[in-house]
Amino acid sequence: MDSFKRFPSPKKLMSYVGLIPSESSSGETRRQGNITKTGNRHVRRLLVEAAWSYRFPPAIKGDLKKRLEGQLPNVQMISWKAQNRLHKKYFRLLSRGKSFGKALTAVARELAGFIWAVTQEIENNTIAK
Repeated sequence: MDSFKRFPSPKKLMSYVGLIPSESSSGETRRQGNITKTGNRHVRRLLVEAAWSYRFPPAIKGDLKKRLEGQLPNVQMISWKAQNRLHKKYFRLLSRGKSFGKALTAVARELAGFIWAVTQEIENNTIAK
């Protein structure tokens, strides 16, 4: 089983999944384009699919409540922070006129960062034991 320790930062994970913008730079000019789509297509698709859930208001109930039982307090805190932040980000981007696809992709990218944070907490706790 691979460890998330191979990604020293959330940006490296986002890059691995292909959720970072492409760039065309020359001299002082820097232009960012669409996401690179390099990397793991399956994981990228799963993150975008998961991003759809952030259209709904944050809540801890049902299956999520069961999954959080027994988790580390830091993991629960990161989970709640992610729900709130990603829900707000989705609607903030839409209110600025961004398309649904771009908003979902941005939320998926940030979700990858939260996943990185959770894996770091879990792996650090596992090593400490």
